[in-house]
Amino acid sequence: MRALVTGAAGFIGSHLCEHLLTAGDTVVGVDSFTDFYDPALKERNLCDLLSRPGFTFHRADLLTTDLAPLIDGVDVVYHLAGQPGVRPSWGTQFPVYNARNVLATQALLEAARTRPVASFVYASSSSVYGDARTFPTPETACPRPVSPYGVTKLAGEHLCELYRGQYGLPTACLRLFTVYGPRQRPDMAFARLLDAATGGPPFTLYGDGAQTRDFTYVLDAVTGIRNAARTGFTGVANLGGGSPVSMKQAIAAVEDAVGPVNIVARLAEPGDARHTGADVSVASLAFGFQPRTALHDGIAAMAGGHR
Repeated sequence: MRALVTGAAGFIGSHLCEHLLTAGDTVVGVDSFTDFYDPALKERNLCDLLSRPGFTFHRADLLTTDLAPLIDGVDVVYHLAGQPGVRPSWGTQFPVYNARNVLATQALLEAARTRPVASFVYASSSSVYGDARTFPTPETACPRPVSPYGVTKLAGEHLCELYRGQYGLPTACLRLFTVYGPRQRPDMAFARLLDAATGGPPFTLYGDGAQTRDFTYVLDAVTGIRNAARTGFTGVANLGGGSPVSMKQAIAAVEDAVGPVNIVARLAEPGDARHTGADVSVASLAFGFQPRTALHDGIAAMAGGHR
């Protein structure tokens, strides 16, 4: 297949590009190198990709670029670009989240709707559930975001569903649960834990450590993303790791793999869900999704490539 990947220089995006190329797909990557974290890390993510046959890259902002030439001839659009982060999405930063998560998604959908795209895959987030009332959480649970970030990701889902219903654009919204692995964003938990265990600044633990997350290894996530497109799945599906653990357990796992972690405790912040856990039955039945990487194996792989 010929694929367009937005956010191609990011953590998940760069892994998806690698996975697609290894599977024999042709990939057009797009990224605007926003400064949410050091753009030099994104440049490093691209290094190996740029030398691989079948990969072309465009440095472009989805809101200011003519998207038609990028989508022409594409079989699948994988839309991973966006402004990440729950805690920074409040207050004066919300217009940035609205622009990069809502308006950019609408612009891409608008460009794709007039072209024979076989699949439009939108990377959503478990943040749309907020403090879910059932665990593991199925897609039928009423979304109740507890952060502006979650609101914008849910808005992106609604836009995908609108374009699917109105124009027949085959959209798939995949709710990703706390993806981790090599090249993880530096603001995310395991990247910060590994830093703290290898001489970096202390790990800031928000809350009491009993909060749980359904950690999903990045290769499992990108395999599921490609399989959703290949099968023509449409609608909404969870992609999770299948075994939620508490932050205390996650810290212990990193210490087992690397060494002691220096911790600074802080109160929980607005927007932090207490628990997350994915019911992956829909993804399993529809496109064979099966998380295969145990947490200790994923942490070991991440520690081996940590920079």
